[in-house]
Amino acid sequence: MKTTKQSRSRAASDESTLCQFPFADGRQCRMLRHASHPSLCLFHAREEQQLLELDHIGDELASLTGDFKTATDIQHVVGKLFKLVAANRIPVRNARLLAYLAQLLFYGQGGVKQETIRAQNYQGWEEVLRKIYPPMPRTAPAPLPKTLHRQTAPPGAQPPADANQ
Repeated sequence: MKTTKQSRSRAASDESTLCQFPFADGRQCRMLRHASHPSLCLFHAREEQQLLELDHIGDELASLTGDFKTATDIQHVVGKLFKLVAANRIPVRNARLLAYLAQLLFYGQGGVKQETIRAQNYQGWEEVLRKIYPPMPRTAPAPLPKTLHRQTAPPGAQPPADANQ
């Protein structure tokens, strides 16, 4: 028969109003249950939400090509990391570690380029760049607004009276 240890910090007549988070030693959290969660306090509900978001955050931090071969890949991921930290979706401690790893990747990027060129000639490196920068479809440039066009007078026409003043 297993009994749970009770904390003496809070006595409640209705156990359903308390957080149901179990600690490793068998105790249960005794803070009041948060209204937005069916069984956890605000603190434990936030921890649960962070754990659930880890998979999504990993997907969001993917680089453009799936590799970290170019400065563009690394800068893309650092920009996403910046947004995650600003939105408080990733702990600062983890963000520091990821930023340091991005710095290491960035410093090693030149070596990756040279290695790719040596192994596959320059065409191999160009293929890597084409994955990141696909060719843009060429479209005709938009016409300039009419206010920017010069108004030309037909030959022999007199300029307006205001133009001489």
